[in-house]
Amino acid sequence: MEFETLNWLAVIAGAVVAFLFGWLWYSPLLFLKTWAKGSGVELAEDSKLPVGAMVLQIAGLFCLALVIGITASFDALFAAIFAILAAATLTASNGAFCNKSTAALTIDAGYIVCAGIVMILAQAVL
Repeated sequence: MEFETLNWLAVIAGAVVAFLFGWLWYSPLLFLKTWAKGSGVELAEDSKLPVGAMVLQIAGLFCLALVIGITASFDALFAAIFAILAAATLTASNGAFCNKSTAALTIDAGYIVCAGIVMILAQAVL
């Protein structure tokens, strides 16, 4: 398979929109306090953005969006769903090894599932 057959606009848009959705998901409007408490993260007014973590996040989201784009090229929706579930499960597993609370694990895994849905929708719409 050649990458030229991919819907690059949908891949990039899916990754970017999923990243921006993460700002809302982990914001005070939704799950920030519960996630921080369950993850052992202390919130401070003067804390800096975790730039390294954010770079890794956008790289991971781009890779997942690329997998979703490849599965869309082959009309393999179930493969996309299983890739999303694998990423969410591995994220939760990693958090469990770090002794995160059930709420924090659910928030992290839920974000991955929602990000994957955003990516699938980008492939369907664009």
